Amino acid sequence: MSIELTNRKYCSDLSLKNVNDTIVLAGWIDTIRDHGQLLFMHLRDRSGVVQIVFNPDENKALHQQAELLRSEYCVALTGTVIERDEEAKNPHVPTGMLEVHVTDLIVYNQAKTPPFIISEKSVLENEAQDFKVDEDLRLTYRYLDLRRQSMQKNMITRHTIMQEIRRYLDEKGFIDVETPILTKSTPEGARDYLVPSRHHDNCFYALPQSPQMFKQLLMVSGVDKYYQIVKCFRDEDLRPNRQPEFTQLDLEASFIDESYIYALLEPLVANVFKIAGKSVSGPFPHITYEDAMDRYGNDHPDLRFDMTMVDVTHLLKDVNYKIFNSIANNNGAIKGIKVPNKANEMSKNMLQEELAKKVVPKFGGKGMTWMKVIDGKLESNIVQFFSEQEQNDLVAALDANDNDVLLFIADTDKHLVNDVLGRLRLYVGQKWGFIDQSKISACWVTDFPMFELKDNRLNSMHHPFTQPDDAFMHAQTTDDFLAVKSRAYDLVINGEEIGGGSIRIHDADMQAKIFETLGLTEADINEKFGFFVDALKYGTPPHGGLALGMDRLVSMVLDTESIREVIAFPKNRVAFCPLTQAPSSVSEKQLDELKLSCVKEEI
Repeated sequence: MSIELTNRKYCSDLSLKNVNDTIVLAGWIDTIRDHGQLLFMHLRDRSGVVQIVFNPDENKALHQQAELLRSEYCVALTGTVIERDEEAKNPHVPTGMLEVHVTDLIVYNQAKTPPFIISEKSVLENEAQDFKVDEDLRLTYRYLDLRRQSMQKNMITRHTIMQEIRRYLDEKGFIDVETPILTKSTPEGARDYLVPSRHHDNCFYALPQSPQMFKQLLMVSGVDKYYQIVKCFRDEDLRPNRQPEFTQLDLEASFIDESYIYALLEPLVANVFKIAGKSVSGPFPHITYEDAMDRYGNDHPDLRFDMTMVDVTHLLKDVNYKIFNSIANNNGAIKGIKVPNKANEMSKNMLQEELAKKVVPKFGGKGMTWMKVIDGKLESNIVQFFSEQEQNDLVAALDANDNDVLLFIADTDKHLVNDVLGRLRLYVGQKWGFIDQSKISACWVTDFPMFELKDNRLNSMHHPFTQPDDAFMHAQTTDDFLAVKSRAYDLVINGEEIGGGSIRIHDADMQAKIFETLGLTEADINEKFGFFVDALKYGTPPHGGLALGMDRLVSMVLDTESIREVIAFPKNRVAFCPLTQAPSSVSEKQLDELKLSCVKEEI
């Protein structure tokens, strides 16, 4: 017996309009309920589930065949769509108004008992269900994990987002161009993944961290508007939400400035979130790097709640509290945040024993000072060291009201104060429910420094192809160069950097000078970037672009705990693939062909 699959329907295609239709379905057995005579099952495909029924009174042989079915058997069937009785309808399932009475069945494949439950029937019916399966086990059997309806939804939504991006950029005149995966290693950015060449002794390709130089060369080529949804690779230190390979939307355009990028990206971001029924509206606010660090403690501010940091150093130059006095008069910083209306919830013991002694030290701080506003006055274990005027000044500076709590971080290291208080702000916002989880707050962070000091030498804060401001041409000292701003911009959503870009350097002399400022010799420049600097001499137009991290963006759209939930076959937290066991050793023959040898660990 065979079933003609040409006109096969998906479960989600079915509605009450199909009642009495004879239809063909294919998929996997999800759940089974044996009611003695009637056999009820859920059939699952990528679109959802539908109830199927085997009635021995209609076909005894078919019913006997169905009794042998088990979860995850792969089947196809023919059946008639029937409207359920009113009391049997399930409003929690899209197909819960109907069922399919099976007339023919083919079992393509039986299935071993899966290592974890794949059915998500209780999720569909709004019952509590915690999927507490070890992630490495899920990744070992990822092909089964992906069968779960929540994972199917993630993959389909990711596809829909990618389709929307392509549609939008096509409408805006962008051309999809592929750039090389095997390319040249460059000294900037993270570590490269290297690929040895069998044909060129002792030479290596690098997997691209970004198509940066190629997309700029496409602007030299006159492509004008380029985009690519591309795999990139970075051999970075391990972090929980980081992958060695990731997907980004990469784009570049000629004859533009920053305003073009903002106008292009904001509607696209809105369209992407709309796919999941979420609203985000522009224009997105602009925050300079300096303001972001000063008010939020980082360059990726979470704007879903206020609680901005306030510098009160200048108010406490003469305070009798010795620690603050010393810091205020030795070029340090004292900053505070206001926690609105939490004086009753934040007890003295919690403030001192939990926040000051446990939480803040984990963030790198040496301690924390607190005050409460009670009946118009400040209360704390140190308030006696502050004059009435100083207390009034603090209340005014933080715009404090009764029942507010004021938290202060002080240190001679201003950067440390920003970092610690910024982390504390997020901790308090999360723990005490100030962050509206349903809100989407996007912003542009701009005016980044062009350079930063690392190991006592100048490095690019973004990358060396970013155009500096006019101050660069007059800079001579290290301090001069550190004061130079760049034409870079980051897109930040809900406190996460989703993407970034810049207006690029299109002048060969300026590009060479940037490389020299970074300490590259003429020989270094010629070896690593000679082809690129030379290309800039052939009528390069002004241009700029941006890259968006698609794994991170899709994860945010879907509210998943990790980017691994929106990647079909991710690596785990230690950049290992439990499914394929990659990375793995290779044979001596392969190493010999590449003229490589492995250094054995000393025991």
